[in-house]
Amino acid sequence: KVNIFGVESGKKEYSLDTRGKFILSIAYSPDGKYLASGAIDGIINIFDIATGKLLHTLEGHAMPIRSLTFSPDSQLLVTASDDGYIKIYDVQHANLAGTLSGHASWVLNVAFCPDDTHFVSSSSDKSVKVWDVGTRTCVHTFFDHQDQVWGVKYNGNGSKIVSVGDDQEIHIYDCPI
Repeated sequence: KVNIFGVESGKKEYSLDTRGKFILSIAYSPDGKYLASGAIDGIINIFDIATGKLLHTLEGHAMPIRSLTFSPDSQLLVTASDDGYIKIYDVQHANLAGTLSGHASWVLNVAFCPDDTHFVSSSSDKSVKVWDVGTRTCVHTFFDHQDQVWGVKYNGNGSKIVSVGDDQEIHIYDCPI
C-alpha cells in the first residue's frame, strides 16, 4: 500500500491499494492529479489522487520498476526497469507509446527535462543517456562513471544534468541538446 499523509496533521488520510506488491518507485504528476507506483514484479499502477481510485494497471515490464517520471505536462509516464527497457505510456489512455532500448543492463533512473522534449536515463551499464521524446531515440550518451549510475536529474532550466553512481562520484554535464 501507499499511504497518503496530511502535511499539517501528520496523520494518514488514506491508502492506495497496490495489490500487495512490493513498491520500489513512486512518482507524483506535476499537475497533482496522478500518483504512479512501480513494483518489484514489473507492474505499474496509476492512481487518481483526488479519489484514491486505481485508474490503470500497466504490465509492460518483465522485471522490477526502478524509476518512474511524469512529463512536465503530466501526459506521459516514463518507466525504467531491470529488464533493460524504458517504456513511455500515455497516462490518460494507459497506452504504450514507446519502448526504448539502448542500455546494456538495468535502467536505474529516469528524469524529464523541464522543456518536455527530452528525458535522461541512467543504468548499471555505467552510462547516462539523453533521449528525444518525439523521435524516441537516444541523442547523446555519457560514459564517465566507473560503476552503476543510480541517480540522474536535470536542473531547473534543463541546461545541466547531474548524475551519481556507485563510483562515489557526482557528475555535472552541460546538456548537449
